[in-house]
Amino acid sequence: MGQLYNYTIPAMLRNSFAKYATRPSLVFAGEENRTYAQLEKEINLVVHQLIALGITKEDKVVILSSNMPNWGIAFFAITTIGAIAVPILPDFSVTEITNIIEHSESKVIFVSENLLAKIEQYNTDPSKQIIGIETLEKISGADITDNKPVSEYLGSVTIEEDDLASIIYTSGTTGKSKGVMLTHKNIVWDAEHGGLIHEITTNDRLLSLLPLSHSYENTLGLIFPVMFGASVHYLKKLPTPAVLIPALQIVKPTAILTVPLIIEKIYKKQIRPKFRANIFIRLLYGILPIRLLLNRIAGRKLMKTFGGELEFFGIGGAKLDAKVEKFLHEARFPYSIGYGLTETAPLLAGAGPEIARLQTIGPAMPGAELKINQPDRKTGQGEIWAKGPNVMKGYYKEPALTKEVITEDGWFKTGDLGMFDKKGYLAFKGRLKNMIVSASGENIYPEEIESVINNFRHVVESLVIQRKGKLVALVLLNMEELEAQYQAFRDQADLYNEKLDELLEELQQYVNSHVNKFSQVQLILIQPEPFQRTPTQKIKRFLYS
Repeated sequence: MGQLYNYTIPAMLRNSFAKYATRPSLVFAGEENRTYAQLEKEINLVVHQLIALGITKEDKVVILSSNMPNWGIAFFAITTIGAIAVPILPDFSVTEITNIIEHSESKVIFVSENLLAKIEQYNTDPSKQIIGIETLEKISGADITDNKPVSEYLGSVTIEEDDLASIIYTSGTTGKSKGVMLTHKNIVWDAEHGGLIHEITTNDRLLSLLPLSHSYENTLGLIFPVMFGASVHYLKKLPTPAVLIPALQIVKPTAILTVPLIIEKIYKKQIRPKFRANIFIRLLYGILPIRLLLNRIAGRKLMKTFGGELEFFGIGGAKLDAKVEKFLHEARFPYSIGYGLTETAPLLAGAGPEIARLQTIGPAMPGAELKINQPDRKTGQGEIWAKGPNVMKGYYKEPALTKEVITEDGWFKTGDLGMFDKKGYLAFKGRLKNMIVSASGENIYPEEIESVINNFRHVVESLVIQRKGKLVALVLLNMEELEAQYQAFRDQADLYNEKLDELLEELQQYVNSHVNKFSQVQLILIQPEPFQRTPTQKIKRFLYS
């Protein structure tokens, strides 16, 4: 793939508008009514609006919105005039949103109607212009006069590759958000090179499920498809099964980006129970040739559920459950696991469905460098370091923090643990900050223990932490399944609790027989409610440890 333009968003857009004018672009599912030519006109209207409001190069503009075509229109308009987009995750609290608006010194806020209540304190603030993203009409803010004419402004502004395009405040799992400064080149280069892992064309249709305010969906679910003239389809409501399943049949997506939790839920709630329906099926499923046949049948049904034309099912944001991946692999489902961080815009490594290998991610993305810093002599594991044109400029207003994670020679310390196999495929082992050091100095990786726990019957999810020197597993059980199984004891609390205790004891024995002696769990506690998660569905570990 050769570079077709300089690595800026306006240059990328000009190229796409010239090439794909008649193709569908950003649309709501079932409403293919916006071509790339129309997209260009709508972006230009918002460009004029921002300039009329006095927004100039390097000014910050917030986007606080659920996913929709106008999200992308606002983002492209902001970056076209050299301003800096500040996407905010819709799930952030009022306090977090207020802190980000103040910390970024944003002058304009694009907001969707369902999130207006989160910024009501700015309704009477003359220094903030609030624009309803659905209508792109101003809601509040002082009137601006005597600004430079649009043509004069656009003729005088130059967008460079190293100019900031976006500041993305990370959700994180440590409780503190950081403003990741991504340049035009960081984002456009990363999107272009993502096409070397999986190529898309004007015939591709993406269904957007993840928040556009996250780097994963922003770069790979918006910039990437627009760069190559594909169409992106959005849902008008949250992706509940009642909304998602009909949309899949309407759009018939060829590509979807998602996080492990979505496919893990489908497997555990819809697919796995059928393989455990009775003892006869369980016995059959234990025979390799029959298991492969059953998995392929289930895979074909899963493909139909997703619309029947899926070619790429990208999974990122967290580690995928090993048994779920084994099923996808044997079912010949076109899954692909990617690895990256907001700080790397985000993609660093991955492999297309045709060359995916179990329990690995893939090689480094062409043009990016990865290395394991100071690998363990026995295991080969160590912290993943990355270098390339997609590594962020730094954390906004945090030079000391930036210096901590980027070395003088440009290596970014990811904070993730990994290793390379003999073919150069990266394998992710967990977060360095999650690693537990035992009393004897052994490294314990809680994510690996959790993957064992999560494969035990009736377990929905789990979290392994250290308390008073002991390994403790917090386990969320599928209470509906348990109540159905122990229905005879439901009215006898003592007997029911006895059965639960037996199950937990069996779970502990199962886990400890599948992990090394340093990783053995000493206590299992029932988690009474689902774990709180970040917008990319990682458990907020800091809340439980």
